[in-house]
Amino acid sequence: MQKTDKPKYNVLQNIRWMCALAWKNRKRVLALCVLTAVLEILFNLAQLYIAPAVLSCVERRAPVGELLGTIGVFTAALFLVQGFSQYIGENTMFPRVDVRSAIIGEIARKSNLTSYPNTLEERFVKLRDKAHEACEGNSKASEHIWETLTNLLTNLGGLAVYLRILSRINGWLLAVIVATCAAEFFVSRFAANWRYERRDEEERYYQKKSYLRMTAESVELAKDIRIFGLQNWLSQLLDRIHDLYLDFTLRCERVEVLADIAGAVLTAARNGIAYVVLIRMTLREGLGVAEFLLYFTAVTTFTTWVIGILREMSTLHKESLDISLIREFLDYPEPFRFEGGEAIPASETYELRMEGVSYRYPGAEKDTIHDLDLTVHPGEKLAIVGLNGAGKTTLIKLLCGLLDPTQGAVLLNGRDIRDFNRASYYDLFSAVFQEFSLLDVTVAEEVAQVPEGIDYHRVRDCLDRAGLTAAVEKLPKGLDTHVGRDVYLDGTLFSGGETQRLMLARALYKNGAVLLLDEPTAALDPIAENDIYRKYNEMTKGRTSLFISHRLASTRFCDRIILLADGAVREEGTHESLLALGGEYARLFAVQSRYYQEGKEF
Repeated sequence: MQKTDKPKYNVLQNIRWMCALAWKNRKRVLALCVLTAVLEILFNLAQLYIAPAVLSCVERRAPVGELLGTIGVFTAALFLVQGFSQYIGENTMFPRVDVRSAIIGEIARKSNLTSYPNTLEERFVKLRDKAHEACEGNSKASEHIWETLTNLLTNLGGLAVYLRILSRINGWLLAVIVATCAAEFFVSRFAANWRYERRDEEERYYQKKSYLRMTAESVELAKDIRIFGLQNWLSQLLDRIHDLYLDFTLRCERVEVLADIAGAVLTAARNGIAYVVLIRMTLREGLGVAEFLLYFTAVTTFTTWVIGILREMSTLHKESLDISLIREFLDYPEPFRFEGGEAIPASETYELRMEGVSYRYPGAEKDTIHDLDLTVHPGEKLAIVGLNGAGKTTLIKLLCGLLDPTQGAVLLNGRDIRDFNRASYYDLFSAVFQEFSLLDVTVAEEVAQVPEGIDYHRVRDCLDRAGLTAAVEKLPKGLDTHVGRDVYLDGTLFSGGETQRLMLARALYKNGAVLLLDEPTAALDPIAENDIYRKYNEMTKGRTSLFISHRLASTRFCDRIILLADGAVREEGTHESLLALGGEYARLFAVQSRYYQEGKEF
């Protein structure tokens, strides 16, 4: 079993946190917990006393009216308490769901607004996944804890009441009852913990099965599965994982069966001892039939309260661990200033400068960017080229503030960007990254990235500049056509090149002071790529732009080109000057140009 870290927050701290959250969002959750517990205790008391009360009437040869009245009173009490309890139960779930939804909202907010470096850290990702897992349904810790607390209050209250009822019984019998209950609980907990402690193993099986199922049903992979005949292979993998999971389940069931047998033996011993003691009290102290039934039923129910307390405390401990993970995720430290940082100075032009910048990814053995000095002048069109792994995308992320240097500084008009409000700093940039997100919204919303207040004229202009107007005009609903089919089955699926144009239109719509294009034409054909190049000057007019490309022919449109190698600037100049230099840039350009020249050997 893998040893887990000690939780940051204990059970009482987590209970206080959940209660404060409920008080803020749905105050009645707390009142309903207490009310439900009280009603449950009253219902049990009514059930406990009804049979002894009726037997007492029979023993005393009470009049029929008194007997029927006694039955009627207890029946009415049971009916009212049970009916009210059912009503409370029906109205309990919704406020609890509201509290869980508030937690889900906080998790989503943290996930979306957290500093970008956090998304690269393994611990942050694991905490995020665990936090989501703790909120997946009504039975998960973020909601079920209210059921656990209600049951715990019920059992504690019931135990206190029944101790008062059983005060006539010898103390050693109560001690035996408590001891056997504790033994039964610990045996049961051992079986439950045996599986709980191996939940990571069980989760791995579920993850693998889910992955294989989603892969087999994936629209994106449907072509590969059929062309390469992967159906049987996927089925064999699924069968293998399923067999491993069945073996795990059988091991769990063996432990649970042994625990059930031990529990049955302890229950039989406890009830047998109770029978002996109560029979002796009947013979020696003249205990009546009604009292005998009352005490024996109380003893049996008393064991339920004791086991219930132990069980709910164990459950509460487990749920507290999950809630602690939620809180650790929400409290995960933020390296960037999203609140309290300085405002971005108003200016018509912005200069970006890197001074002695180095950056090393978490867990990496060497820097991706090392001791780099670079100035991006206002209004300059800068191309960044180099082989894979040279650090081009990392450089872009450093300039736009998604990453902070491990050494050195990135400056905006001479000021360290770490002094500014990071969210405001992001407003300066429009970007098309290699990895981008598509939402299942309309084309217009995809471009504008807002659900309301869209400037449709501006959307059309950006689509036209990105070369996507013809494709959008062919859609059944034009700009109101949905993108993707995960939510709307009538949505459209753009090709790779069209999607890249759509992302370019989105960047243009934002109209940031600095335009970042990371391989914006990678999925375009040569004709479409040439069309984008011709429009490049127009798209970048009046703003600073940084352009990453593996296709060196595209760089001739830029004012300056830098070639990165091993995290540093190896060459710098215009397209013509770098060709004249005859260095690495010229060699790479010559290699690429051969593909377009007949009779050349590769």
